[in-house]
Amino acid sequence: MRMQAIWNDTVVAETDQTIVVEGNHYFPEESLHREYFTPSTSMTICPWKGMASYYHLTVDGQVNRDAAWHYRHPIPLARRVKNRVAFWHGVRIEPVRGEHEAVQ
Repeated sequence: MRMQAIWNDTVVAETDQTIVVEGNHYFPEESLHREYFTPSTSMTICPWKGMASYYHLTVDGQVNRDAAWHYRHPIPLARRVKNRVAFWHGVRIEPVRGEHEAVQ
């Protein structure tokens, strides 16, 4: 299923290759619309995934701080999330419209 990440009425990432871990869709890095992303200095630690780094989103001059996170060097058990980005802070994850509408 093709999924998109939307913030401030703008699609910031889109792909048919998300993986779901702990209820979060992780998007491949190459699916990001990079013009909306800037690196953050924030970091957190997950006991089973490792050190998370963050991105700020900027759309139409509005900034959503630390709205996306990724694991550059995940712990081996979490290698599926390497080079993938997940979202929160009001970023909606939705299927692309029309993807699963029934044909009449």
